[in-house]
Amino acid sequence: MKHYIIAKFKPEYDWKGALGDIKALFDKTLELEGVSEVLIKESNSDRSNRAHLMIEMHLTKEGLNNFDASLVHSTWKQQYGEMIEAKTIFDCE
Repeated sequence: MKHYIIAKFKPEYDWKGALGDIKALFDKTLELEGVSEVLIKESNSDRSNRAHLMIEMHLTKEGLNNFDASLVHSTWKQQYGEMIEAKTIFDCE
């Protein structure tokens, strides 16, 4: 399955400056059982009504459970949660 995290950061947050750290954090998900790929794509638009970042994870249902229970997930929420203005989570085949 695919798990998407689509995030729009607060205007005052330098998300582009944090992109390397975000990528390094999510690269650690590849160590989790059931996670086979992670892709991080940044928006090429500067329009105010657009999201900034899309994280696409390829994983099994067990992998999603492992991600939800992981240090990566809790770190993402703790370090970046307050900087996010809007977020969409979407799962599909």
